[in-house]
Amino acid sequence: MTSTSTPSLREQQHPLIRQLADCIEAVWHKHLELSPYHLPAELGYVEGRLEGEKLIIENRCYQTPQFRKMHLELARVGNMLDILHCVMFPRPEYDLPMFGCDLVGGRGQISAAIADLSPVHLDKTLPTGYTNQLSALKTLEFSQPRELPEWGHIFSKFCVFVRPSSPEEETLFLSRVQDFLEVHCTQAIASSPVSSELSQEILAGQHNYCTKQQQNDKTRRVLEKAFGQEWADNYMTTVLFDLPN
Repeated sequence: MTSTSTPSLREQQHPLIRQLADCIEAVWHKHLELSPYHLPAELGYVEGRLEGEKLIIENRCYQTPQFRKMHLELARVGNMLDILHCVMFPRPEYDLPMFGCDLVGGRGQISAAIADLSPVHLDKTLPTGYTNQLSALKTLEFSQPRELPEWGHIFSKFCVFVRPSSPEEETLFLSRVQDFLEVHCTQAIASSPVSSELSQEILAGQHNYCTKQQQNDKTRRVLEKAFGQEWADNYMTTVLFDLPN
């Protein structure tokens, strides 16, 4: 599958965002059978204004037999703010966690970097195969760990949330996201559909994950300032964290 999006936005962003976007797509293409996931045409590429600066949002979405939607968003506000946002939404008939990753940077510095494979079960546990592989990964040390938000109980014990303080720490974070993705994709393609009863529990867990993520006030405020409340609500609930049926 060939890339059809304009590379210029990615090339203008912080190097770690560019490297991570490339890494995510490379792992996807390596392991998964990708087909397009169609967003509304007007939401694939969006331009607006935020405090006098040009805001650009570029979305790329795929689907696979195991994943209902795989969403990679890049955004840039003038020269002030660079954002990468990625979520993989499994189909509820597969017992898979939610992969999520965000990078936020400004003026050449990444201020927030978070990645996780988040459980969807009521007991907050990951499938055994995930726990075994993630537990075997080397423990990483970052000089500036960050505190999770109030709704952060949706994340797993393997979640990485840091402010990378050096190029070496940026590389560490990038490698850990690649680890997560390799585990996730290989576990996904080896998995089989579950019972309808378990599927309902998974669906409820995905709803909880999306509902909590929609409480991210920082994201909502940026979108509301640039496009208004109605547009922001629609984007949060149909593009960023749409609830599965």
